Parts: sequence; structure tokens; C-alpha cells
Amino acid sequence: MASKEATARIKINRLLENSGWRFFDDENGSANIVLEPNVKITQNDLDELGEDLEKTSNGFVDFLLLDGDGKPLVVLEAKSEDKNPLVGKEQARRYARSQNTRFVILSNGNIHHLWDLRQGNPTVVSAFPAPDEIGNHYKFEPDAERLAGEHVAEDYIALTQMPGYAQEAAWRVEAERASFIEKNKLRFMRKYQLDAVRSVQKAAKNGATRFLFEMATGTGKTLTSAALIKLFLKTRNAKRVLFLVDRLELEVQADKAFKGYLKNDFTSVIYKEQKDDWRKADIVVTTVQSLLFNDKFRSHFAPTDFDLVISDEAHRSIGGNARAVFEYFIGYKLGLTATPRDYLKGIKKDGAERDPRETERRTMLDTYRTFGCASGDPTYRYSLIDGVRDGFLINPYVVDARTGVTTQLLSDEGFVVETVDEEGNEAKEAFAGRDFEKKFFAEPTNLAFCKTLLEHGLRDPISGEFGKTIAFAVSQNHAAKITQILNEMADQLWPGRYNSDFAMQVTSHVADAQRMTVNFANNNLGGHSGFLENYRTCKARVCVTVGMMTTGYDCPDLINLALMRPVFSPSDFVQIKGRGTRKHNFVEEMFDPAKKAALGDVPKDTFRLFDFFANCEYFEEKFKYDEELALPPPLTMPMSAGGEGGEGGTTHSGIGSYEHFDPDDVVSQVETQIGTKGMRIDRELFRKFEEHARGDDTLAQLVEAQNWEAATRHVIEEIFDKPNEYFNLEKLRRAAGVDRRISVRELIEKAFGFIPNFKSKSELIEDEFQKFLTDQQPEEGDRVREMRYFFEAYIRDAHVRAKIDAGQFADLNVHPTFTTRDLKDVPQEWRKRIPEYIKDYVSLNPFM
Repeated sequence: MASKEATARIKINRLLENSGWRFFDDENGSANIVLEPNVKITQNDLDELGEDLEKTSNGFVDFLLLDGDGKPLVVLEAKSEDKNPLVGKEQARRYARSQNTRFVILSNGNIHHLWDLRQGNPTVVSAFPAPDEIGNHYKFEPDAERLAGEHVAEDYIALTQMPGYAQEAAWRVEAERASFIEKNKLRFMRKYQLDAVRSVQKAAKNGATRFLFEMATGTGKTLTSAALIKLFLKTRNAKRVLFLVDRLELEVQADKAFKGYLKNDFTSVIYKEQKDDWRKADIVVTTVQSLLFNDKFRSHFAPTDFDLVISDEAHRSIGGNARAVFEYFIGYKLGLTATPRDYLKGIKKDGAERDPRETERRTMLDTYRTFGCASGDPTYRYSLIDGVRDGFLINPYVVDARTGVTTQLLSDEGFVVETVDEEGNEAKEAFAGRDFEKKFFAEPTNLAFCKTLLEHGLRDPISGEFGKTIAFAVSQNHAAKITQILNEMADQLWPGRYNSDFAMQVTSHVADAQRMTVNFANNNLGGHSGFLENYRTCKARVCVTVGMMTTGYDCPDLINLALMRPVFSPSDFVQIKGRGTRKHNFVEEMFDPAKKAALGDVPKDTFRLFDFFANCEYFEEKFKYDEELALPPPLTMPMSAGGEGGEGGTTHSGIGSYEHFDPDDVVSQVETQIGTKGMRIDRELFRKFEEHARGDDTLAQLVEAQNWEAATRHVIEEIFDKPNEYFNLEKLRRAAGVDRRISVRELIEKAFGFIPNFKSKSELIEDEFQKFLTDQQPEEGDRVREMRYFFEAYIRDAHVRAKIDAGQFADLNVHPTFTTRDLKDVPQEWRKRIPEYIKDYVSLNPFM
């Protein structure tokens, strides 16, 4: 049997030859593998290396790979199969530096690492780079300092779209600016998007090469990605970018966005449409599945072809086999996800392979590790609560509607069916919510779902027709049933208006389903609606799907979502809910300028989430966020109404499936507008901290003694940044939905009941102003409102503060919220005394 050294040598030799490297001169060129500079390898050398890769007569353990001019290009450090190739890392580094080479390959024949000494750490590769591939990569000169030094402002994208926009007359006239921006489709970045980009600049400067953004659906991950792509390409930290998605509709969506944002400076293509010319593009958009098919990513691409790889919906697009695609390419990696991991539960190891929730949890945790965020803190986070608080997103108006049948299905006992066969044997079975349209069928219940949706769904605020809707069904067959019922009801409600195109099934079994999702977003599914002239919206009003339109799907004019199925995965629930959270101005779809002007803004300020299986209640009240899941018991019974999700119920001798024919109607309908604090699924992290803090005996003693300084120090040193939760001040602030900085002491006071809630910025400012009035007692009682406005503006707005302090009052003329006129309304004396009072008595830290 060959030794481990000989086996490794054979494998490494083959890998080198397969990649185009040559041990001997042949018709393709001169030998480009040597043991030391300009000394070619002989057969004796190969035989000697096979005996022991660690010892050679020349004293070298490395292969030196040469370029076309015979100059050192790559050092290959070879180890035997039983050794980790990384153990030769430092030895290879020293040798590479002595030969003035930039690249190192570390291999034991089975595992291979490619290492760019100028950028980051060794990266696992599945094949050795070819001579021309690594030669081309030498031209690539990444520079983290250059990346970090690039100035990124809110007009970073707009400057690519229209470099001279600020000199345009329509931009300079404030009254015309909004229409100018809309006409030219200019995109300006929001503060949190800028913060995300800057977090990457900071992390890269500190040596990071992997980054993760956890940003809620509707917060503009694609626009933020476009800014990062421009940043990396412009600063020459990437020569080409790969944007990975997991669905075809997202492929088209992303490519269209990148063309709209960056086409003046960079080219974007969809790989499958430009298979022969993709190398000419700066940005290549593709699905993971396209590259996985027939191992295309290995046969058609080199590991060095992309210097920045962005994975959209990262927890999906790098799962399973897709990880091989993602890891194949070396360079910077960025993951995008809208799914937070904070609420995912701990799982007992002995249940790891049996419970699907453990699979979900491992996927999320692995996502964070993959992107260098093993602590659980992404590079940047902007949650749904943040988006709602800042006015960029909206929470749903939940319609919890339960029929007689679903009420029983959702009960602890389940829907119990008793039958007697011909021989008099009794059969009894309890069906649960998860059995609906799988083993329990009830056409009257589906009719009740559709009737409730059509009667209570929001209408389009401009045309008055039924608002655009996505309904989520249990299965392909269930989706077909719901689609048929909705079309039949639409015929009754609006005779002659629709031709079986009011509702459309959009599932993987339907031909051209991906294109249908795009057309629905573009208001062209089924053609254009004829309800109102000069108004762009599609004829199809409802898309019935199973899972195609959950992740990353962008359709901001959706105003109804219908959950006609139970959901047990928190990440699925977050994704589905996120389809409706984007804001929208419906007047943008008007063609007639006069009618558009007459209507003014017609904003989407809420959306309706029809919940027919108590999913919201489940994640608000019943889902055990901290439950440790043990190995499920063997499935000894024919079926079970209990199991995942804690629905409870038992089963007896099975009767297989059951069809319910009795009439069914909605018997309970509760409507709730979700407030700014969001749902429990969005708040759960803070509750965990409070329980952890109250359970800490040392902290409890310090609080009882009101030794706040020691208590604060204890939290920072013993509770913050510890596994498994990795609590920190910023994460907890966001989880609590607070719109300002909070102190560790405030956290402790809230956890131990000293304060009922955190005060908002406005409440704190009001408290400070009342103290001001009590202390200063201004005589100008009729001007208190104007003084209050000045007081708040000076605290809240650093720009106002700077101008006031510098005496540059005229500059306030162009300020959007506090102008020179507002300042003049403040009595002369108090224009100076209010800033002086704030500097002396008000801490600005909570408001920064």
C-alpha cells in the first residue's frame, strides 16, 4: 500500500497537471514547476518527494510555480495526507517572501488552501488555479486602506446615475426637486444604509474579509449592495463581483436594479443570458442552482474570477450544496439576510438530526459563522422595529379569523373524528392544524377563507378595486383550489370584469411561474387593469403561492397578505410578514400629470395580514423561544396531532385522511393594528436579557444595595458579549424598540422594575424642557411653544446646534425643519440662554 506521502504526491501532481502546470517541457511550453529557482524537477526528484514530502536532497519542501517568463509566481507547500496543510503556513510564507511571490498554495492532496499574502487568510479551494488565472490575479491590487478611505455620502449612487445632478436647475429649485428626482429615478441612500456601508469599510480596515448584513425586508438591501459594489470596484478592491440569489425572479430583480443604479460606471449581466461574454461584465448575477448544475462553477470559472461575492438571503443561498459554490471563489464575501437569529432556540444535541427546527437553527448559526460573525453579531443590523420607528417600514393590521373547523383544529384536543367500520370496530383520530389540506380536507373552510379575504381585504386607494394580495397555501393542490374559489367569487362580485384572471396560481408546477412573479411586481400580470384610466396596476389581483414569493420578493404595492396555512418556522413567518412592510406611494402609478397633482400623495400606511391559523398568536404567546428540544419519540402511531409547534392532541387507530363536508363559517374575527414595538418575535431578545439579569445573584445584590456603578461594571464584564446570547447595549436597545441611546444603568433599572419603560427621545426632551421652565421661569409665557421648538431642535439636530453655536444663523434658511424664521420667533434673550442652559444641564449623549 502506498504511503501517505506518496499518495499525497500523486494527488498533488495530478492536480497541478490538470490545472495546466508542467513538470517537463512539452508542446504547450517549458516546464513551469521547479524545486528551487531555475532548477527543473527530474523524475528522481519526484520519486524522492514521493518517499517523504518533508525531506528532499535539495532541502526544499516546496514546489515553486513559475510564470511565462520563468519568474516565481506561486509557492506550493505540500504535506502528507495525515497532516493539516495549514501547519506549513508560516514556512510557506517565509519562502514566498524570499522569492517575492504573492500567492501560496497549501495542500495535502485532499484539502487545498489558496492564500493571497496581501489579502486575508488562506481560503479553501477545490482545484489549483491555472497559470493564466493566477497570473491575471496578480494584476489585482486590493487595498483595505483605500477602501476605508473612500468617501461614501447619501448621493453615492446618484452620482453614478447623474454625475452633475447638483448643477441642474430643477435640483436647485426646492419646489421642483422632488419631481426632478422622480423623473430621473435618482436614488439617495438613507442614514442606516450609509452606516451599513461604513461598517464594512471599518471592518475591512481591521482585516475582515467576510461581512454579514441583517436588514429587515424592505430596508433596501439591494441599494446598499449596489453602493458596496461601487465601493469595491471603484477602489479596485474587486475587479469583478458575483451576486448570488436562490430564485430566478430575484435574479431578474437584482440585475434590473444594478443596471438602474450603476450602468453609467459598471456593467451588469445575468450569467445564463451571457454565458460566453460574462467576463466582460463588472457584475454577474446568477442563481446558485445555475452554477451547481453539472458542477458548472468548477468547470466554467476559476476561484479568482470574482473578488467580491455577495450572497442574497444568505441563510438560503449558502445552505447545503450551495456552500460549495460560495466557498469556491476567493476574496471578499458579503451575506445579506432579513432573518434575525436572536429568537432561535437552543437545541439538545441528541435531537440534532431529527427535528427540522434544529436544521433551521444550525443553518442560521452556520450563516453567521460563515461570514465571520460567530459571536452572533452581524457586521450591521437594522431590524423591522428600527425601520418602523424611523418611518421607513410599516407594521401589519392583523385580522385573526377562525372558522368553526379551524378553531377545533387549533385546539388542544384537535378535530376529533370517530368512525365505525362494517365490522363494528371503532376508529378515532384527532387532526391538528398541520393536517389541513394534507390529511384533513374541508372545502367549506376554504370557501370561508376566501369569502373573508374578499369582504375585508383592503381596496386599492386610487382605483377602488381589490388590493394586490398574496395568499399562502399549504400545497400546490391547495393553491389550485384557492385560486379556483377566488375566481368564482370574483365573477359573482364583479360580473364580466375578470376572465378567470382575478386570482392566479403561482407555484413551481405552473409554467413560467417565475415570470409571473416579476409581472405581478411590475403591474403587468394578466395585463393592465381597466378599473381606472391612466392608472398602472395589473388585472390579476391575487397571487396564490406556496413558497415562491416569500424570500426577497419586492412588490411594495401589496396591501393584503393571507396565511391560509399554519406556519411553524419563525424565519418563514418573518419572511412572509416582510412582504407587506414596504412603504409605497400609489400616486406614482398615475400617468396623467394633472390627476397626479390633484391627488397629491396617496401613501400605503398599513397592510392587512389575514391569519386563518392563529400564526400571529402562536409566535406571540405559544412559541417556546427558549425551549430545548429533545429527540422526538419514535413514530409508533399512524399520525399525530402534536409535535413541532406544541399543538398537542393525541391519535388513536388511524383512519388515514378525512374530508369534512359540513358548512363552515368564520366564528371569530379579531383585528389588531401592530404598534411601533412590533410583535413579540421582534422583541424577544430583550426579555431574555431581563430574565438573565434578574437571575444573576451578584447583580441582584448590587441592585438591592443601589450600587449602580458596580452593577454597571458587573453587567459589562460578566453578562455582555458572552455565549450563548452575546448581549450588548446596541442589540438590546434595538430589541426594546428605543429610538435613542440608553445606558447600562437604564437597562438594569428596567430589568429590576425601577422604571416601567424606556422613555423615547420626545419624552426625555419634554422632561428636560419642563425642568427648564421650572428653573428659568421665562416671563414670555405666550412664546413657550416657540421656545420649546427651539429647545428640541437644538438637542436633536447636530446641524442646528453647530450653526447656532457658530452664529451662522443665515444658514438655517435652507434647513428642512428649523429655519431662520423659527429662530426669530424665539424671544431675543432666549436665543442665547437656551443653548447655554442645555450645555450646562442637559446631557446630549442619549440623543446622539
